[in-house]
Amino acid sequence: MKRIFLLLTFMMSFLQLKADEGMWLLTMIKRLNGVDMQKEGLKLTAEEIYSVNNSSLKDAIVQFGGGCTAEMVSKEGLLFTNHHCGYGNIAALSTPEKDHLTNGFWAMKKSEELPSKGLSVRFLVRMDDVTKRINVKLNNAMTAAERKTVIDAEYKAIQTENSDNGKYSVVVRDFFNGNEFYYFVYQDYKDVRLVGTPPNSLGKFGGDTDNWEWPRHTADFSVFRVYADANGNPAEYAATNVPMKPKHSLPISLKGYKPGDFTMIVGFPGRTNRFQTSFGIEQMVDKDYPAWVEASKVAMDVMKKYMDKDQATKLKYASQYASVANYWKNRQGTIDAVEKNMTVDGKRALEAEYLKWALLPENVEIYGGVLEDIKANYVQISDRNVERNYASQLQRNAKYIGVAYQLGGLLKSYADQDEAGRIAMKSKITDGIDRMYDGFNNKLEGEMLNSMVNLYQQRVKKGVASPTLMGVQAMNLSNVAFSSIFASKESVMNFVNNPDRLKIDADPLMKMANGFINDQKLMAEKYEKVDEAFAKNNRIFLDGLRKSQPNKDFYPDANSTMRLTYGSIDTLPVRTDRNYYGIKRKNNYYTDINGMVAKYKKGDEEFDLPLDFLELVRKKDFGQYTDKKGFMPVNFLSTNDITGGNSGSPIMDGSGNLLGLAFDGNSEALSGDIIFDPKLQRTINVDIRMVLWIIDKYGKAGHLISEMTLVK
Repeated sequence: MKRIFLLLTFMMSFLQLKADEGMWLLTMIKRLNGVDMQKEGLKLTAEEIYSVNNSSLKDAIVQFGGGCTAEMVSKEGLLFTNHHCGYGNIAALSTPEKDHLTNGFWAMKKSEELPSKGLSVRFLVRMDDVTKRINVKLNNAMTAAERKTVIDAEYKAIQTENSDNGKYSVVVRDFFNGNEFYYFVYQDYKDVRLVGTPPNSLGKFGGDTDNWEWPRHTADFSVFRVYADANGNPAEYAATNVPMKPKHSLPISLKGYKPGDFTMIVGFPGRTNRFQTSFGIEQMVDKDYPAWVEASKVAMDVMKKYMDKDQATKLKYASQYASVANYWKNRQGTIDAVEKNMTVDGKRALEAEYLKWALLPENVEIYGGVLEDIKANYVQISDRNVERNYASQLQRNAKYIGVAYQLGGLLKSYADQDEAGRIAMKSKITDGIDRMYDGFNNKLEGEMLNSMVNLYQQRVKKGVASPTLMGVQAMNLSNVAFSSIFASKESVMNFVNNPDRLKIDADPLMKMANGFINDQKLMAEKYEKVDEAFAKNNRIFLDGLRKSQPNKDFYPDANSTMRLTYGSIDTLPVRTDRNYYGIKRKNNYYTDINGMVAKYKKGDEEFDLPLDFLELVRKKDFGQYTDKKGFMPVNFLSTNDITGGNSGSPIMDGSGNLLGLAFDGNSEALSGDIIFDPKLQRTINVDIRMVLWIIDKYGKAGHLISEMTLVK
């Protein structure tokens, strides 16, 4: 009986929209049926949130570095994002002598701010719905190639119409598995500079142990500034650039919050699969994610072995390791949460309801057999998908593969040139070499190549495996790499100075890399028709699912476009396996600085704290940043619906004042990319008062606070 009740509860969570569920496009706010955000606590109008002609909330939110979100907090281009979002840039700006990642960094004047090479931020200028324009030219009788030709032509035309001769970047995205289309006009700023960061011991306090777990106690933030040319336009880095002046910057609230208070988050969530079928979820948690988890752990172990030996290696591989570790824990947590939360059973119940509608005489021809077709698709691609997971982690972590493949073609062309041609190519090649070998640890990469190929050979079925990888002696590959032209920066430069076409053609590492990549292309071609059928079936299924529930407002899956999610401050059920450090059950929506100090372990990589930080806490030197109840806040919970890409997003009150920065979800609901669980799914946020206190009192950078608008 309990099982039946759980299934019914799960199914109803699909059939009836929960107030906190949904990552909504900003243009959808005006037309949401049955959802009154004003009643929940929103005090802004739709125009104040999204406007094309006037400044609005959207103008303060940026996509940071392509994979995170940030928000403008001053009229001088200052922005906040998460520490883990700025992590790679902070590491790249660090050396053993000036280790900003370990020791922190604060620019005391603008001339001390550090240019972050390759970092950019993206502002949304406007967006629009072009569904009718594109769909009128499409039909289900088209082949995939015919459909693609039509869509590509429309995409190109829309981009040309809206780019203003290259001033803007224009992106067209499909939604609801290809049933709707929107375009987005962006302006990209490429001069972004590091202004401040807490030391790693604060910004990453709790490490992998606390990642995805509540209660959290971490100062997960960093500070950057966006620069523009003298006219306020985007420009490459130049010493003459000036701080940009955003159309809107967020006021910062020092008022605090309590359970039930309205919250909203605007950001760039990366990817969800809320309309994934039960067959897809089974494939994912039974086969795909276990492969990802295992391959990630092998890669992490190799990196950590060498990072622990050398600080320079630790800094250069810090961002890669952190990213792999984050997804490793996320994927394993998702497997556990799907099983515990009976996600597959719930999806089956939803599909049974859908079938009642699909099998009606008026619907059966188009929609009646689509679920069975999707099931058959998964049978066909199951082993191939497992191979993809092992292969993707191999390509991501074994850098020798990418180096040999990417540089190999360039060096071949270079060797074929006459002297004038080589002179013309040389700067491009040397720039690529400098980039690819920056922080490259030969011994680490040799062992990584051995380990990842060995794992691939053991786990991937021969029918879908790369013949090239299956035909090599995995544990000898480091020797192959070390004898290659691509063994090191020095050996590649030696070739550049003494090019030999016969030598590059015979290079065994390049042969292996080229063979592997070619095998991947051939495998994609082999499964092209299956993948086309799969995409079509998913598009038709989702079209039918929406039509079967005409009274429900559907929100599209996340796809790295700007979204708004709203909710409230709320608690989580207390777990017996977690220490709550004095926080009472009714207050299980925030953590305070005393709990952070209680976790302190001197010398521990995850739970150490700076001595000067501990001294400030001992003195209770918290200034204006304490809560009115008397505690110094660190992190807090809300019911907002977010996913990867939302990291660094502003969490705001109903007036659009900044309360904190979203940085994580909770392990109880790691199935959240597939199904939103209103009872368990939470966003973990760093309190803005903790951010300001560290900037002001710990970093002694109070001049930054003076740029901001504080709401008391």
